[in-house]
Amino acid sequence: MVIEKISLSKLQSYLDFFNKMYDAVRLVDPLHKKVIEYQNNGSQEAAEACYSYWSSGRICENCVSVRAYKEQKSFMKLEHCPNAIMLVTALPVDTQEQAVVLELLKNATDTMMIGKGDYNKGAVLFNAVQDINDMVVRDELTSLYNRRFMDDRLPVDIVNAMVNKRPISVIFIDVDNLKNTNDLFGHCAGDQILKCAADVIQRSIRANLDWAARYGGDEFVVCLNNASYEEASEISEGIYTAFATTSCSIQGQNIPITVSQGLVTMPEAGMTADELIRLADEKMYEEKRRRKVNR
Repeated sequence: MVIEKISLSKLQSYLDFFNKMYDAVRLVDPLHKKVIEYQNNGSQEAAEACYSYWSSGRICENCVSVRAYKEQKSFMKLEHCPNAIMLVTALPVDTQEQAVVLELLKNATDTMMIGKGDYNKGAVLFNAVQDINDMVVRDELTSLYNRRFMDDRLPVDIVNAMVNKRPISVIFIDVDNLKNTNDLFGHCAGDQILKCAADVIQRSIRANLDWAARYGGDEFVVCLNNASYEEASEISEGIYTAFATTSCSIQGQNIPITVSQGLVTMPEAGMTADELIRLADEKMYEEKRRRKVNR
């Protein structure tokens, strides 16, 4: 049985009906992070970024629309705008023209799920929502972003870079000799090294522009938005310099931390997230081998 795809115009015609059940309904392009249509006395075109609804000025860290698009299933999350807590449901829809995500927003501030009260006088509830979302996208050990965040966010940043004709660079970082530390002092010591390394990386990148994630084990990925190769090289050197003056206190000993790095700036023709990560990883291993030869 062949299932006929719905047209984008037909889907848009349903928005009035959906709006009877929800406080807001949006159609979103999940890769460009743009609202395709929104409800305002009928369907109107909108060029606004989808995350502007939250008055954040930046892409949401826990973007359920990207996850819904990538995994082709619905996701839900709580999100806060200045005066309300919203329950967001993201449904992927493969229309005849393009893949879109239908976002259904319901004000959950005064529902039984949240409770009642004047929450605008304090940040307790808003902080709780942030904590819930952080559990999804943050690495528990280092507090950097996790692999899920990286898999969702890097493709979006690549699309934004290409559309806006801006450079984007990626650094792949590996902590040297972590196995030796684990063997000598135990895995708790290795965890402490990783925490120290994460702190150095976070301090060395540009706030509100770049982000860092724990890729897995002793490996980290840094995304440098709007950074040319020359600018990214300066940041990379800054990371090296920061590590050169950093040691981690373990069982009464100051253990130095060294890392190997691989830097890639995406060419104008573009590269997928997997290609960028793979190439940066290869360059990191090239550097690691070169340093061993030169010892």
